[in-house]
Amino acid sequence: MIRLAYSYINGVDALNRRLGRIVMYGIFVLMGILLWSSVSKTFFLPSLWTLELAQFAMVAYYILGGPYSIQMGSNVRMDLLYGEWSPRRKAWADLITVLFLIFYLGVLLYGAVGSTAYSLGYWGTEPFSFFGGLVTGSEEIGRMETSSSAWRPWLWPIKSVMILGLFLMLLQCVSELLKDMLRLKGEAI
Repeated sequence: MIRLAYSYINGVDALNRRLGRIVMYGIFVLMGILLWSSVSKTFFLPSLWTLELAQFAMVAYYILGGPYSIQMGSNVRMDLLYGEWSPRRKAWADLITVLFLIFYLGVLLYGAVGSTAYSLGYWGTEPFSFFGGLVTGSEEIGRMETSSSAWRPWLWPIKSVMILGLFLMLLQCVSELLKDMLRLKGEAI
């Protein structure tokens, strides 16, 4: 059982570390979009798509970088008391709080799947069966949701990125939960 936990931890941590190291360069993509926005507004006709694309890039940067941030321990933490606690007490506190985070991420993931199904033209109440139907061919994509801006891009790509990011964050939180449980058992992580 412990070997399986270590395998899961190593696999998820490696995946999120690699993806996080790639995604962190997304800030340059965001800077390029905003630079083009400034240049086009100054010298040419303003581009309609730049600010909304910058928002999409920022969402992707933030949500795909979240699992790496949790893994590195660089998420915001109230260190008023936590810094003085023993490693065992920290593990207990982290174990309890990560359980709440896993529940919260599960609710967010369920909502993101429903929202993505809606953006693909599904108006029913079972978004998971809709995606299963897409795979088997029993469902079809309907009229796709677009943004209300003048550019009017489809919203399913960024919503799909949100599903991926929330899923990876959920995997990373389970990894952190297992690490805390192993620490409480006296295992070296």
